[in-house]
Amino acid sequence: MTTKRLKKMGLILVLIAVVLIITVPLIVMEVSKAFTAQEHVVRTDWSFETGDIIAESAEWQVDFTEAQLGDGLRAVQLVPQDIGEEDFTFYDRSVQERLDGALQSLKTMSDTPWTASMPLAVLNPFGTGSNGLYLYFETEQATQVSYTVHVDDEDIPDFTASAADSSGQAYKKVHEFQLIGLVPGETNYVTMTITGRLGNTRQLVRFKVDMPDTSSGYDTRLEVTEGTSDQTQADGLFAMMRVNGYLGYGFFYDDAGILRYEMVLEGFGLDRILFDGDEIITCVSSSKLARIDGLGRVTQIYDLSGYDLHHDIGFGADGEVLALAEETGDQRVEDRLLSIDLDTGTVTELVDFSVLMEPYFEMTRPVEPTDDFFWQAGEWDWIHLNSLQYMDDDSLILSSRETSTIIKVADLHGDPTVDWLVGDSRFWADTPYAELCLTQEGDFVPQYGQHCVEYLSDGDTDGVYYLALYNNNYWSLNTRDFTMEVADSVGTDLYGTGDEASQLYIYRIDENTRTFSLADSFDVPYSSIVSNASQCGESGNWVVNSGVAMVFGEYDADGVLIREYQYKCTMQNYRTFKYDMTIWFQ
Repeated sequence: MTTKRLKKMGLILVLIAVVLIITVPLIVMEVSKAFTAQEHVVRTDWSFETGDIIAESAEWQVDFTEAQLGDGLRAVQLVPQDIGEEDFTFYDRSVQERLDGALQSLKTMSDTPWTASMPLAVLNPFGTGSNGLYLYFETEQATQVSYTVHVDDEDIPDFTASAADSSGQAYKKVHEFQLIGLVPGETNYVTMTITGRLGNTRQLVRFKVDMPDTSSGYDTRLEVTEGTSDQTQADGLFAMMRVNGYLGYGFFYDDAGILRYEMVLEGFGLDRILFDGDEIITCVSSSKLARIDGLGRVTQIYDLSGYDLHHDIGFGADGEVLALAEETGDQRVEDRLLSIDLDTGTVTELVDFSVLMEPYFEMTRPVEPTDDFFWQAGEWDWIHLNSLQYMDDDSLILSSRETSTIIKVADLHGDPTVDWLVGDSRFWADTPYAELCLTQEGDFVPQYGQHCVEYLSDGDTDGVYYLALYNNNYWSLNTRDFTMEVADSVGTDLYGTGDEASQLYIYRIDENTRTFSLADSFDVPYSSIVSNASQCGESGNWVVNSGVAMVFGEYDADGVLIREYQYKCTMQNYRTFKYDMTIWFQ
């Protein structure tokens, strides 16, 4: 090969390298932005498989169809006649009222009362839970209902629960509840036990249900690894929230890692479930909250038009839910706090943190293509609030991932002010907030990139309390030209090198001495972003989700693993909590 041809080939290779250097980051950025944009997508296809139409209701504009549940229990499905229209959603009060009207009419269709052996059965009556089975029947005396779900697969243990009837009474003659626990894609054998007040079994009813596959296509079984703790697991179901690649669903698993309920949302993910009596309040799309009862019926919608939710909701003052949000279309993201009136649905922007913390905000800049979080290029994610905890003294404790700081805001509904900051004080040394940093007591590495800061308990004296948090132990700053050396144990790689660990941290906050200390901690699988560590059960167990590692586990009070669950997703799952789900179970 001649020297001229070699030079020409070398020039071509250089040009190819230059093109790759320029285009690959742009392609990756566009793919990443398209990925994160999924959180704002709203479901447009609500259709589902049904059998033949049995009857039609002109009054309620609902078709009664035969549910395809095999040759066992005969059940119906309610199909709104406008389900194929462009703007249709089950998360609409008028749609829910029509479904409820149609359901009530079914109760009176039979010439004889519905009985436990011949109940009114409706699969997913309100469109919010694909494998929830509504049952309605009467008994001659006041009774209580429990049930066991069995499948032939020996790797799937039986699931037993006491049904929470819609009236909230333990013993009654008219029973109406949602049977939870049917495994999608399996033949389920159900045994209902009807018990009298004295504990005597008055009736046993058995039926078979061939449950269709999941709507999402998500796994019905998780890979389970046993830990070394012999502590009993807490009661309840694990609620997996915002599983990337499967947004628009919430997945509820039992201790064996078996899917027992698939919640169908309008989009986004749950973030957190708030329990209010016999109902829950949760996110159902990026701009909508809903109140849902134990039957899966949506009883109220809270529309946040003009804002997009992110990361957390929680109860605030009486009759209020607080939500972290951002203004739709704004360059500034994840820096607003909303107040939602639970009675009227009125949405108020309570705090704009760029105003509350303006001196620091003025020191920041939008994310640039050369930053660690380059896929956010152009977004001004200067504080990145990812959790909130309302306190009785009208203060609010927030987690700021971008600053690796826990922030307390005092007098939230009056004249909000920043009370204190907890984290690496060096970060704030050259800012107007240096004097607000609580002093670290003890020799430990403070938290970095933390998530899900929650109140744990009071201390022995006023002004002393404990906070629990998931310490991602990951340092990255993308909106300020500032560098800081961190300990070798702190991760600086988004996906880790294999040597890092995240931790559950319990901080002791002493507002009297303006100090914080590390009261307890234990290592958990490393996750640079997302994740949570939250207490569950009376024994003090912990549920820890390490989202990037794609595992969650239940640990005993001493931090020893009881059981770990591995799951599939695209990049990460945001949170996993464990709830006793009192809207379903007694």
